[in-house]
Amino acid sequence: QVQLVESGGGLVQAGGSLRLSCAASRSTFRPNAMGWYRQAPGKQRELVATISTRDTSNYAASVKGRFTISRDNAKNTVYLQMNSLKPEDTAVYYCNLHFYDSSIDTWGQGTQVTVSS
Repeated sequence: QVQLVESGGGLVQAGGSLRLSCAASRSTFRPNAMGWYRQAPGKQRELVATISTRDTSNYAASVKGRFTISRDNAKNTVYLQMNSLKPEDTAVYYCNLHFYDSSIDTWGQGTQVTVSS
């Protein structure tokens, strides 16, 4: 079973930047989408951005133009570059791997992102 390990979270001031990384423990050769979701205290988990093996990306309206998702298939890694961060971006960010031929998703352990005003 594939495992996902996230890194790159932390504390940053509003307007700053962070880059999250998520590495899969083995090849994700089968067609899939990798992405980032986030969950703020007292709120439901929500989609941030996803990217397919063919580099088709999708963003939540709240982050479009500020966040950029990318992937390196050779390294089985997905990245989330977050710029112009806002306090409302504060949440635990979770990496997700969804194989198109499976109904079961894989999740990372989560990484905290805190944006101070």
